[in-house]
Parts: sequence; structure tokens; C-alpha cells
Amino acid sequence: MVVFDIYALLGWIGVILILLAYALFTKKKLKINYVLYHLLNFVGAAGLIISTLMTESWPAFILALIVAGVSIWYIVKILSTKPAYKELKIE
Repeated sequence: MVVFDIYALLGWIGVILILLAYALFTKKKLKINYVLYHLLNFVGAAGLIISTLMTESWPAFILALIVAGVSIWYIVKILSTKPAYKELKIE
């Protein structure tokens, strides 16, 4: 039997959200300039940050920090320069 603690659960949710964003992107349901794509990546990375910080998995922690940072940067950029892409829709 596998026992999950809250940090492992957050990590798994993070992985699922990042993979979901990637799958929707590759299926052309989300575009790189949609806020939803970057929100999924950011929330997923946040779950991974918490999980990897608590488990001291430093390489994964750094990767998650970078993904979160890039996502925040793109969200700010999209919301400030591309009003047509502010929608949170999936095509």
C-alpha cells in the first residue's frame, strides 16, 4: 500500500497540472500566449516547489522555481501587452 503525505500529494498534483498544460498545448487547445497555459504551469510548479522543498530534492526544486518564474513573467507580459489574449479559454 502506498501512503501519500500532503507534500507528495501536492507534488503529484503539480506534475499533473504541468503535463495537462503541455498536453493541451500540443493538441492545440491552448496557445503559448494564453494566460491559462501559464497559470496551469505556475500552479503546477507551485505544488512541486512545496513538495520538493519539503523533501529536499534540490534539482527538482530549482527546475520548479524556474518554471514558476517563467510562467509569472509570461502572465505579466500577456496581461500588460496583449489584451486579446486575456481570455482563460480552451479552444
